[in-house]
Amino acid sequence: MSITAERKQALIDEYATKSGDTGSPEVQVAILTERIKNLTEHMQTHKKDFHSRRGLLVMVGQRRRLLDYVKKKDQGRYEGLIQRLGLRR
Repeated sequence: MSITAERKQALIDEYATKSGDTGSPEVQVAILTERIKNLTEHMQTHKKDFHSRRGLLVMVGQRRRLLDYVKKKDQGRYEGLIQRLGLRR
């Protein structure tokens, strides 16, 4: 359910805004999105895993708050981020 260290580092390298960036909202949203995807696949097979369901909902809420922050600060950054992650259809 969790992501590997290699995958996490690849996400950090891809979404970092500058060298050594691990805490920007873009990186945090990208990591949360990957974890949400993995947990969603887990929930497909384990429908009654309510503890993981709660964790999934917490992560979705955290990602939503981070995206709202980015949208408030810079609309262009927000639109670029959701397009790169494929969050809106």
